[in-house]
Amino acid sequence: MPFSEEDLIPISALQHYLYCTRRAALVHTERLWHENIATTEGQVAHERAHEALHESRGNLRIRTGLILRSYLLGLVGKTDVVEFYRTTTSPPGISLHRISGFWIPYPVEYKKGVLRREEGYEIQLCAQALCLEEMLETSVLEGSLYWGTSRRRQKIEFTQELRKRTMRNIESLRGLLQSGETPPPLFSKKCKACSLYEICMPKTLEKRDVALYWEKFFEKGSEEGLL
Repeated sequence: MPFSEEDLIPISALQHYLYCTRRAALVHTERLWHENIATTEGQVAHERAHEALHESRGNLRIRTGLILRSYLLGLVGKTDVVEFYRTTTSPPGISLHRISGFWIPYPVEYKKGVLRREEGYEIQLCAQALCLEEMLETSVLEGSLYWGTSRRRQKIEFTQELRKRTMRNIESLRGLLQSGETPPPLFSKKCKACSLYEICMPKTLEKRDVALYWEKFFEKGSEEGLL
């Protein structure tokens, strides 16, 4: 059954969730946020990606800041860049408003730092592709992460395995947000790079009974049919 507008969750929440479930709950349930140098640099990268809303280069059309929605998956978000490459056939190509020919969509997400593997970013990009497929009624087979420091693209193929992982994480994220619970902290080396470190207080609060929380969370989710 399709989700309603008020039930849509942000695509960006998937990246928070894959980084840290507590972070996802702090941002999207408790509505807490705090900027640090990393988030500021990331925002600058996104703003640069959105500088030109429309651009044409021969057989390439570029659109930035496209609003994405999937009522089947219950997602909403905005792209950094979607490139459309001209093709001679449909499918896989689609028609674009007031532009002749057929075009294949190719999402590109801008990230700060050097090229590396980041599951959260790959799943975030795959979720964008799934939204594009639903909205444009086409197949999106691959996209790219653009790493600002390296100035390199990392091609991501939207394999069946990646799609399944993305779907599983969408469902798990939805269960977390619908529970209204915030997981207790589990301190690790990535905590100090998090913009919410001072708010989260992972070292101070980690002594709480983590096992009890998760038992309560999964028990509640099971009873409500969320997990």
